[in-house]
Amino acid sequence: MEVDLEQLYVDNSDKVYRFIYLLVRHKETAEDLTQDTFYKAIKNLNHFNNQSSVLTWLLKIARNVTYDHFRRKRIIQFFKWGNENDIDTQNLSPESTAEKNEDLTQLYAALSRLKNDYRDVLILRKVNECSIKETAFILGWTEAKVKTKMSRGFESLRKEFYGKEGFTDGSFKRV
Repeated sequence: MEVDLEQLYVDNSDKVYRFIYLLVRHKETAEDLTQDTFYKAIKNLNHFNNQSSVLTWLLKIARNVTYDHFRRKRIIQFFKWGNENDIDTQNLSPESTAEKNEDLTQLYAALSRLKNDYRDVLILRKVNECSIKETAFILGWTEAKVKTKMSRGFESLRKEFYGKEGFTDGSFKRV
């Protein structure tokens, strides 16, 4: 299989980085794990059998690399909060920036309290915009399990974000 390695990296590195970053919430760690992902992918390129898209294959490697990192470090908490540099605030007013920071912090905090399965499926489907089929491949699940975990994950996120009593306004909806 002849592959332009530089083009492989250019085409996919941002999406792989974003996926890893949402799991680790630490810029330097996400950068390191992204590099590890591409190293493993290039090293195992001969094992890619076109069973999925290249991006889906890379995201599966990224997930495995990230969870290996968590196991090595025995990290239980996946997210770190309060880093204002994590959010693009260049074009927002100070009030909008503060509100956006607060909303995202609350959403990420709620997401971090979910079961790993729920968090993974929500990030893959709604942040990385993977299809159900791609998500099933990355997670090693059936498509039915992805759909079930998505539904339950949304419900859990809704409860975490708006409190156990349910949501207070209609702004949190499934997309």
